[in-house]
Amino acid sequence: MNSVKPVFGVFFGLLLLLCGGAELWAQSAFTRGEELFMQNRPQEALAFLESAVYEDPAHIQAFLYLGIAYLQINRVDDAIATYKKALPRGGTESARIAYNLGNAHFMKGDPALARQYYTLAIESDPEYSSAYLNRANALIRSGDLRDALTDYEVFLSLDPGSPKREQVVRLMAFVRAEFAAEERRRVMAEEAAIAEADRRRRLLAEVTESLQAVAEGSKGLSAGSEDVQDYDSEFELE
Repeated sequence: MNSVKPVFGVFFGLLLLLCGGAELWAQSAFTRGEELFMQNRPQEALAFLESAVYEDPAHIQAFLYLGIAYLQINRVDDAIATYKKALPRGGTESARIAYNLGNAHFMKGDPALARQYYTLAIESDPEYSSAYLNRANALIRSGDLRDALTDYEVFLSLDPGSPKREQVVRLMAFVRAEFAAEERRRVMAEEAAIAEADRRRRLLAEVTESLQAVAEGSKGLSAGSEDVQDYDSEFELE
């Protein structure tokens, strides 16, 4: 009986080691993947980061790095799939995951879907200044200039010292100039439409007056049956 206890203890120790081994391996893979990622070597980092998220699906930081690495080598669809898998369990990182999903869809050329994920990021973190900035960029791409201008204003209020401030201010000035030009075009179009309508009214009035004058001048030239005389009695044959 006494010999069973050491065997059981060894077995239990091995079981604990095996149970924790996957997590330890995932952490080791993440550490190496993170190192390569920080060295701007995304292609080399991929295998380690993929291993880390496979072994530990709750390792959100590994998911974040893996998605960015995919984007860096232009595997946009893989990045989107990675972030979508992480989003339901994102927790405190949900805003960042949604933001990166927005970036991935923007890179793919889908500003409407990018806008949805930027909005989700903002809902998760209302002070996420970069999400406002990138949503504004997506709105510009979609032609929604007024909403874009609002987001740029919020971005500047949240991050007044941003190194992008000067560029954003110039872009806002351009958008406002477009509004002014659009308003001028609208006013000119309305004035042109009014002038054209007035010209047509005058032309119609002139034509109807001309027709009336012709009608009045032709009254004495009627050749109706009441103006034809019967001369049968004046011409007789002998």
